[in-house]
Amino acid sequence: MAKIPEAINRLFKNVFVCKNCQTKIRADPQKIMRGRVRCRKCGKRAFRPIKRK
Repeated sequence: MAKIPEAINRLFKNVFVCKNCQTKIRADPQKIMRGRVRCRKCGKRAFRPIKRK
């Protein structure tokens, strides 16, 4: 089955996961790196990129 670029972008582009509570959040990577984005659920600033399976 072919991979559709639009679907891949929708699922994985600018999506990060909180390292504390595993909540997904969509944000600009530059803001994540600078620590300007907080988790909505727990308030932490530690994020990782979402894993592609």
